[in-house]
Amino acid sequence: MRTLPFDKAKLEEIAATYPTPFHIYDAKAIRANAKRLKKAFSWNKGFREYFAVKACPNPELMKLLKEFDFGSDCSSMAELVLAERVGNTGDKIMFTSNDTPAEEFRKAWELNAIINLDDITHWDYLYEAIPEFGSQVAAQADFRIFCCRYNPGPLKGGNAIIGKPEEAKYGFTREQLFDCYAKMKAAGVKHFGLHTMVASNELDPDYIVDTAKLLFTLVGEIHDQLGIDFEFINIGGGIGIPYKPDQKAMDLEYVGAGIEKAYEELVEKKGMKPIKLFMECGRCITGPYGYLVSRVRHIKNTYRLYAGLDACMSNLMRPALYGAYHEIIVPGKENSGNTSVYDVTGSLCENNDKFAIQRVLPVMERGDLVVICDAGAHGYAMGFQYNGKLRSAELLLEEDGSVRLIRRAETLDDYFATLV
Repeated sequence: MRTLPFDKAKLEEIAATYPTPFHIYDAKAIRANAKRLKKAFSWNKGFREYFAVKACPNPELMKLLKEFDFGSDCSSMAELVLAERVGNTGDKIMFTSNDTPAEEFRKAWELNAIINLDDITHWDYLYEAIPEFGSQVAAQADFRIFCCRYNPGPLKGGNAIIGKPEEAKYGFTREQLFDCYAKMKAAGVKHFGLHTMVASNELDPDYIVDTAKLLFTLVGEIHDQLGIDFEFINIGGGIGIPYKPDQKAMDLEYVGAGIEKAYEELVEKKGMKPIKLFMECGRCITGPYGYLVSRVRHIKNTYRLYAGLDACMSNLMRPALYGAYHEIIVPGKENSGNTSVYDVTGSLCENNDKFAIQRVLPVMERGDLVVICDAGAHGYAMGFQYNGKLRSAELLLEEDGSVRLIRRAETLDDYFATLV
């Protein structure tokens, strides 16, 4: 059974000020996790984690992670502006997008962000999208960093969430990489990066190590053929979390040591210049330390027993979208021994609006608090307003036990504000 950072009494105290449903994040646990990640890769002097803003786009959490020199992995205009407003600019931003509009490339250029191209045509598109690009790329070569996203195709297996790389819409082929880096070099670029992202919610540590090996080998080949040195490689994110009780968390220390050994063999022994290691994790940074707190609204007994909550899939859509498992805890009844089998549902007019199907849980009554675990990434961020549902509040549980509102709940005025 999961240990929560609060008990029933504390949650009732919080809910008296901030009505359910709400998302709440554990600041102490997030900080400890950030320290652990940095320590696992401390052997690489340039290591940096670029927090995947899409996972949990709240500026207060981004500022918390900034304490550990985490950058921001951005993929849209709003995410770029969020990064800017928390003080991440320049090489603290990794701009990785696809099907990118011109205005977003212009904003990334304005912020001096690392521009990570998704397609070989995007290099030429930069000349169209940014009026000053052609005249400034060589003049600003001492600090501008450009990167390409590699899609290894059948050379690297994907996983269930992200799919096979050769079927993905992302990235360059191997041949396109060589072509684009040659164009960059000819234009005067001096600082290069290489990136890939081929898995999501991966729990096999060797998969992450093998991804690093793949990139280390590739930068060596590009270096030999084109005579360019790489500033960094970004091995992507994709580190999973143990949503199910029988799953084990990723051994970050094992991953760090495995990549260090590969770096020694494939970079240092080859005589290449030092290469910084970047990551763009989101889920494994905040995922296990965020909770959706709800309350039982109705108990329904027909062909099945249903526990209807005041939250719905607009608060957490992963179970409906992927059939994803999230542990559910009923505070105060963890050890009751009195159980029943429930479908745990929300109130949307969709039959897949279920947080759990045929789940053994303590016997519940109207008014019981319910905590849905591992909602700290791709939870609030994936919310929507179908059926006119309003997005809930986000709270931060501080290390001293106090609770701070970091995003208020939406109101009906918010819902109607954009109508003409």
